[in-house]
Amino acid sequence: MNKVMTRTKRHPGSRPPVRHDTRRPGRTPARTTPGGGRLSTPRFPAPTPPAPAHSGPVPQPRPTDRFADLLLAVLSGRRPVHSMLRHTAGRAYDELAWLAERGPLRTPHGAHPVVRDIGYYVAGPGALEVFARIGAGDQLRAMAFRLEHGPDHRWRCTAVELGGPRLPHPTDD
Repeated sequence: MNKVMTRTKRHPGSRPPVRHDTRRPGRTPARTTPGGGRLSTPRFPAPTPPAPAHSGPVPQPRPTDRFADLLLAVLSGRRPVHSMLRHTAGRAYDELAWLAERGPLRTPHGAHPVVRDIGYYVAGPGALEVFARIGAGDQLRAMAFRLEHGPDHRWRCTAVELGGPRLPHPTDD
């Protein structure tokens, strides 16, 4: 079995790491008195040197996590549907537009939906079937989508589903 869980509990109140900017200017030159002598105590203490940066490579987010966040933003109304044009292939854009029109993940009470858990199944070489649990307040919803790795080495979403009605297929009558 090739099912893999990638996200477990996420702490919604936690903050992202702080950026330590090494380009900040050094301390200001010491002030002198009008006679040319130095003041005995500086007004502000000297800044401490920044902590050494992490020497390892910066981990890149998995395509499953990235696409789950992008799809959630569109389906909750925080991003427009057309922002997914370059990230979709085949009928996925039509399915996404149809779903977003109905606003299945929009919440009127201000509780923004978040991705609680993600897992995926390797369906074949260059194809992942991803499932995500979406939480908003007390509600828990399921979202499924398929990612395919194209010849240009980019992942694209080729199918999107949520619980509920599905987009009618053009051949269905």
